[in-house]
Amino acid sequence: MSQPTRQTGTSLTRSDPFSDVNQLAQRMGQLFEDQWPNFPALLGRDGFVPQADVEETEDSYLIDMDLPGVDRDDVDIEVVGRRLVVTGERKEKERVGLLRRQSRTIGRFRYEVSLPDQVNEDGIAAALTDGVLHLQVPKRQGEQRRRIEVK
Repeated sequence: MSQPTRQTGTSLTRSDPFSDVNQLAQRMGQLFEDQWPNFPALLGRDGFVPQADVEETEDSYLIDMDLPGVDRDDVDIEVVGRRLVVTGERKEKERVGLLRRQSRTIGRFRYEVSLPDQVNEDGIAAALTDGVLHLQVPKRQGEQRRRIEVK
C-alpha cells in the first residue's frame, strides 16, 4: 500500500498522517495556551511540550529537541522499554527592568515518544549544545528490522 502524497510548492512530498495529527494537536494546544494561559493547569498539565525531530537510521534513533535557555542540570531523561521521556524546567531569568511582554514559555516541560523498536538503554548518548538537546538512542541488537527481498 502506498502512502498518500501532497504537493508543496513545485515538489511532491510523502504525507505522514501521524506527523500531521501530532502537528495539529501541538497547534491546538498552543492556541489554547496563547488565549488562556491557565488552560494547561485546568487540565492537570503544567508546563509545555518542546519541539523535537525524531529521525531513524539503520542502527539508532536521533532526536533533536529545542530547549533554549535550559541548563543541562535541569533536564532528566528516562527510557523504559521503547518509551523515551524527557522532562525538565526552563527557569525564569532574573529581571533588571520592568517586563512589558513575555511570550517565551517558562516552567516545567515534558516530551514523550514511543519508538518503534526496542532500544539499547546503556548506549544512549545525550548532549545539550546551543539550546538543542541531541539524543542518540541505539536500537537493540537482534531487534533491528531486516528487509526481505521478494523473489
